[in-house]
Amino acid sequence: MQKEVSGVIIECVKGNIANQPDVMAIVNPANAYLRPGGGAAGAIHEAAGLGLEEECRPLAPIEPGEAVITSGQNLPNKYIIHCLGPVYGVDEPADELLASCYRQALQLAEEYQIESIAFPAISTGFFRFPPEKATNIATKTILELAPKLKWVKRIRFVLFTDSDLAVYEATLSRLTQS
Repeated sequence: MQKEVSGVIIECVKGNIANQPDVMAIVNPANAYLRPGGGAAGAIHEAAGLGLEEECRPLAPIEPGEAVITSGQNLPNKYIIHCLGPVYGVDEPADELLASCYRQALQLAEEYQIESIAFPAISTGFFRFPPEKATNIATKTILELAPKLKWVKRIRFVLFTDSDLAVYEATLSRLTQS
């Protein structure tokens, strides 16, 4: 599914964030120390190779809501933007910190003249953010920023499960109805 908003294509696909060869940057839902972990972060580090952890070391630690950028290492993507999403019920204000992840990632994308970027569902797994609430925050933040984007022309939400994909598609449809 895809929608065009202010010249930016926003799409939702089912897939693996570590396997998005047709975008310039992928977003890693990182831990504070930017180390390999489980889930999407683990898949990204594994696919990128050992050099990613080495490149990340001097950038860590990062705070919830913060984003940093590295090269794509062995991935086909030129860049990886690492965002630390909030742990729901621990890092407050969780909603604002989650929105900050998307804002900071897109700010870095603009600075580096990145034309296409893929986001996973940040904070919805191990960090326990309710999927519907996180999807609403992510989508609203992206829609608010779309008219201001000069370089970014494609934003992809890459969802790992059918249920997450359905939530993102329904939210994007609802929020883009005229």
